[in-house]
Amino acid sequence: MHELSIVTSIIKTAEFELETTGGGKIVAIVLEIGKLSGVEIQSLHFVWELVAKNTVLENSKITIFEPEGIAICAECETEYKVEKIYDSCPKCNSPFKKIISGRELKIKKLIIN
Repeated sequence: MHELSIVTSIIKTAEFELETTGGGKIVAIVLEIGKLSGVEIQSLHFVWELVAKNTVLENSKITIFEPEGIAICAECETEYKVEKIYDSCPKCNSPFKKIISGRELKIKKLIIN
């Protein structure tokens, strides 16, 4: 379960940012986790509740945006939606592509009060 290490990393980053801004309380966090990132959102929520206790993110509201997977075919340059990382181009059936969206894993915003 790599969600545990992801949540731990998010907490460390939030602690650092809180120190950098001079303190306060983090009331909300906005994450962007792409559908092709390999992160199970349900598992992340489960781990979040356990790991965030007694940290700067305890009781903070968490919002997660999940960008769709989008790719551009390396053969015919068709842009298409990707459900799974190994999906082929719907136009030419080529497996070669450049993923342009869906692999994100980032903190978009921390709201500090």
